[in-house]
Amino acid sequence: MTNTTLALLGGTPAIQVGFKPFNTIGDEEIVAVTDVMRSGVLSGYIGARGEGFMGGPRVRAFEAAAAKYFGVKHAVAVNSWTSGLTASVGAIGLEPGDEVITTPWTMVATATAILQWNGIPVFADIDPVSFNIDPSSVEKCISPRTKAIIAVDIFGQSSNMRALRDIATRHNLKLLGDTAQAPGAKYFGDSTGTLADIGGFSLNYHKHIHCGEGGILVTDNDDYAARLQMIRNHAEAVVDSNDPQVLCNMVGSNFRMGEIEAAIATEQLKKLAPNILSRQRVAAEFNAGLGALLGLATPKVSDGCTHVYYIYGLTLDTTALGLSREKIVAALRAEGVPGVGSGYQNVHLYPVFQQRIAYGTKGFPWTSPYCGRNVTYEKGICPVAEHLHAETFMSLNICLNDYSTTDVALVVSAFKKVWANLDPLRAAV
Repeated sequence: MTNTTLALLGGTPAIQVGFKPFNTIGDEEIVAVTDVMRSGVLSGYIGARGEGFMGGPRVRAFEAAAAKYFGVKHAVAVNSWTSGLTASVGAIGLEPGDEVITTPWTMVATATAILQWNGIPVFADIDPVSFNIDPSSVEKCISPRTKAIIAVDIFGQSSNMRALRDIATRHNLKLLGDTAQAPGAKYFGDSTGTLADIGGFSLNYHKHIHCGEGGILVTDNDDYAARLQMIRNHAEAVVDSNDPQVLCNMVGSNFRMGEIEAAIATEQLKKLAPNILSRQRVAAEFNAGLGALLGLATPKVSDGCTHVYYIYGLTLDTTALGLSREKIVAALRAEGVPGVGSGYQNVHLYPVFQQRIAYGTKGFPWTSPYCGRNVTYEKGICPVAEHLHAETFMSLNICLNDYSTTDVALVVSAFKKVWANLDPLRAAV
């Protein structure tokens, strides 16, 4: 066998070296953490009225820096983006049985944040090119019980916020943004996450900026900011009103970010812009190297958007290739290509939704008197998302590695080797 023979068929892999992991933790973060440790104050929060209610000095400094960076009035730090999603859904005043429309192509926390407040997730289909929620599908999902839309800026670029805002305005809905994978991306010049009533970003370990675990909520609405801050830190102990509208969902949690995480996140925020430029350089090199391959579509950047490439999303024309995605993926993995993903996910097909079992075993909240209709999660409600997941979507998780130009060239050579051997690959099926 020669090195032109596919590794899957007994040849030598095109890539025989490991790539450097993506790691932006440096001396700056080490100094910042050391300063916190020496201060002896690892958390400045008090779960009661008083100066400590808003957290320690590093949490407050990080929030101020984030608000300035993203151009919003308020930034609220939390201990995870899952906590951030839960807080944002609660802050808009969701009532039990209210419906919230979102996408099936997301981490499941987007949908379970709705369940946390006894709301009903409703799934709209996605756009086949951007992979973001499809506004036309959103409009078809609206019912008298619809309260909000959660747009997810998947893989690194914004949803169509102009269309979604128009829908939200016409139907008197709240618009929330899950920009976990796209901090620093732009939508017609504005930062992603900032065009929603409440938006925000994930800070967990494989995101563009990270502090281990964490999240940051952003909003220009004073009332929402106050409600987020209360939900973050034992709201029931500090809310000062007998008004049901004010008390709504003021059942707080401990979603508080510690001082160590805030110190790291502050330093990481300073590195976001160069990190984005690095990802965009890698994506441009992949586009140039892979763009002409038969039956392979590279990522498209939507009008008015920039893309920060948490994931480099590809689609395959399996008919033109005469091969299944699984065989292509297997061949690429055998050649040593790192981070090759097959499909993404369809949250509406998870057992929690198929069986409608969330709280207890009796189907709550779907079986409660608050649920106004039979919301379906059957296979077929999101045909674009389901087809992409099952058959044609393939990804490179470029967030995992710090790609040099040489690394990209090696990956491109592996792709080209596979494509040069489509006939023997077909014959081996």
